[in-house]
Amino acid sequence: MLELRPICEQCAKSLPPDAPDAMICSYECTFCRDCVDQVLSNVCPNCGGGLVARPIRPKRAWRDELSVIGQPPTELRKHRPVDPIEHAEFAAEIRGLPPEQR
Repeated sequence: MLELRPICEQCAKSLPPDAPDAMICSYECTFCRDCVDQVLSNVCPNCGGGLVARPIRPKRAWRDELSVIGQPPTELRKHRPVDPIEHAEFAAEIRGLPPEQR
């Protein structure tokens, strides 16, 4: 189950469970869409993978306690901003590859 991390790891913007601009990689590193587009070039600084829209967990339990109330998001805050120059160097070779080819 997704942790639904509460902030962007780059800028610390709040990303509640229903944030439409929350983006994640396959390891669930979490960033806001602005940072993904403007700083990270769609390259996760931790694994090099691509980032996609994070699913939104239902607020209401439509079935079997499956909701943000039944399975609340984590409160763990990971704020690890990247060095823009270092990330640009890291991402230079990767960003031109589609995520499925990385």
